[in-house]
Amino acid sequence: MPFRYIGLSPEPFAPLLVLDDSALHARGMRRMIADEKPGFPCRVTLEDAEPGESVLLLPYEHQPAHSPYRASGPIFVREEAKASCDCVGAPPRSLLGRILSVRAYAEDGMMVDADVTPGEELEQLLECVFADPAVAYVHVHYARRGCYAARVERAAA
Repeated sequence: MPFRYIGLSPEPFAPLLVLDDSALHARGMRRMIADEKPGFPCRVTLEDAEPGESVLLLPYEHQPAHSPYRASGPIFVREEAKASCDCVGAPPRSLLGRILSVRAYAEDGMMVDADVTPGEELEQLLECVFADPAVAYVHVHYARRGCYAARVERAAA
């Protein structure tokens, strides 16, 4: 079964790019310079920022569902991110080489299943999770820091 990996739209973050560091700080956000790769995975492009590249670190409500599983957390957004990743096939490289937490949700935002996996085994876990027809979508998180990474859906046939 093919899977669709979906990054966030860059549009909501565009107004933040023009803010100076003190204005970002007042909003609980930070501008940072990537100093290693991997290490600063962008939630728009689903790519790791290059060393020297500017990113924003900010809170984001990734699970806005009206359910007990409503959730937010920190994410990185590359300042140069212009287009959202929306790809079918192999997982984006930013998901590989990391320990991932996979959380499966029903259409109403209730969690159906969850597990942890090495990134290289993500597709096998997604096969199992999406075998349940109650699963509408999956959120992948970076397990060590718990940060939201990407949304995954069944690819259209």
